[in-house]
Amino acid sequence: MNIAPDVRISFKARLDKTNPRCIEIGEKTYIAFDAIILAHDYATRRHGGRFEQKTRIGCNCFIGCAAIILPGVTIGDQVIVGAGSVVTRDVPAHSIVAGNPAKVVRSGIQTIAYGRLA
Repeated sequence: MNIAPDVRISFKARLDKTNPRCIEIGEKTYIAFDAIILAHDYATRRHGGRFEQKTRIGCNCFIGCAAIILPGVTIGDQVIVGAGSVVTRDVPAHSIVAGNPAKVVRSGIQTIAYGRLA
């Protein structure tokens, strides 16, 4: 995994250990409890280290509790993912997403460290 040294990850968050080298998390990002970050999909044979598509989370992001980030998704910088959201596709920078599947509910936001609104 490529995780910036100042990232905060709850002990109850789960990061995919099946394909760990395909997870990247940027600086000053916070991953809340029960969040799941996936980097493989066994059903489509994207697993076991042979899947090169990365799951990326940018800088100054907040991933809410029980959110699920699916494999191969890129989350831009300064993004807030609402609690319980299922992120199935890329998220543009400076936005808030929520729901299942997650959709942009607000754009043009600015965050400071750990995804707090400026």
